[in-house]
Amino acid sequence: MTGTDSTLAKGRRTKVDQVVLGNVYNKYESRNPVARRLLRGYFAALTELCGKLAPARLLEVGCGEGYLTRTLCSWWPRACVVGVDLSPDLFGVRDESSTTSRFLAQSVYELGFAASSFDLVVAAEVLEHLEEPEPALDEIERVARNYVVFSVPREPLWRVLNVIRLSYLRDWGNTPGHFQHWSASAFRSLIGARFEIIACRTPLPWTMLLARKKHPPP
Repeated sequence: MTGTDSTLAKGRRTKVDQVVLGNVYNKYESRNPVARRLLRGYFAALTELCGKLAPARLLEVGCGEGYLTRTLCSWWPRACVVGVDLSPDLFGVRDESSTTSRFLAQSVYELGFAASSFDLVVAAEVLEHLEEPEPALDEIERVARNYVVFSVPREPLWRVLNVIRLSYLRDWGNTPGHFQHWSASAFRSLIGARFEIIACRTPLPWTMLLARKKHPPP
């Protein structure tokens, strides 16, 4: 997730600059063997959660540079895939030749889509960057027709691993820009309050959930 947002859901406003928040480390192209192994576990878990889905329309919120969006396009080449983030300058890896994917500059707090527009919404490494995750969850719930996939860092493990690798020691291992810190159980409680949780995976060091709207449209 990049930036903070000038307009919150429900008409609430806050002053925010559109800047990249937090860790800008590109884990998707890292040559570090440990990072690559962790990422393989991440995608293996994501594949397990999404493998039986067949979305016709898919939205990734907080898509950043678009690496995961591109992967989702390869999984469902016939689906219409939309990636949104605050800054269009980030969309550096988008496939200009694709006729089924597009990138838009939008806030997760104010998504410019009709209700129930997407069969699947993906929010990967987004919610921990938000000072107010609840309004973002309102919007995700609104635009989702059925399924939603969430992933967040698993705490306190995430910070412990940062300390072990001597990163962000002044902040006790907290990655810059991480405002929220959920254990696996705490994150399940947050999401379960408004969605039906279908499956949970905990690839080191993340919590990943496949959820479904409790009252999907007919």
